Amino acid sequence: MAGIGHNRGPGQASGFRAHCWRLARRELLGERLPVEVVRMRVRRAHELGLDYKTYAGVRATTGRDLVAFLYSSNALGVFRPGQPVGARERARIAASGAVPHLGCGPGLAPEALRVQIGAHSVQDLPHFGASWSAMRDRMKAWLRAQGLPGDAVLMIGETEHEREMMAAGGLAGFLAGQRFFAGVADAV
Repeated sequence: MAGIGHNRGPGQASGFRAHCWRLARRELLGERLPVEVVRMRVRRAHELGLDYKTYAGVRATTGRDLVAFLYSSNALGVFRPGQPVGARERARIAASGAVPHLGCGPGLAPEALRVQIGAHSVQDLPHFGASWSAMRDRMKAWLRAQGLPGDAVLMIGETEHEREMMAAGGLAGFLAGQRFFAGVADAV
């Protein structure tokens, strides 16, 4: 028997109960949206440079539209001071309808990278080994300073540490930089 608060998910359900769970799942994922809403969301996904499935998944999870992307220096492929951001990455960022922001790894020149990608802000990302609460506080302070709701910002990163930053800061999701810059976006 499940405890208090358990919704007794589908588990081994069969028959009518399984049918109800399938129906609820379909409705949650928006398969019954009016065609104009779907068209509008497809256009928005295209403006952001995301595939529809990724955009719709983030939108269904957060309940809001994406307005900004936080690019990590790792996702940009910049690992040494003075290393430029690649032309492909700069073009992809410029083509996106999301406001770009930069999260910079240690030892890099944040201002030079910010200018290269046209980022509206730059922040030093929490160091590897930082506690969850330190990551949370740093990310939340940055969001407040930018006037951004966390669940409207998608992080484009590469490492598990950056994925943890995304979760600690309450951001909308995480996208691998290699896939984003290759034009194939799968959110996690």
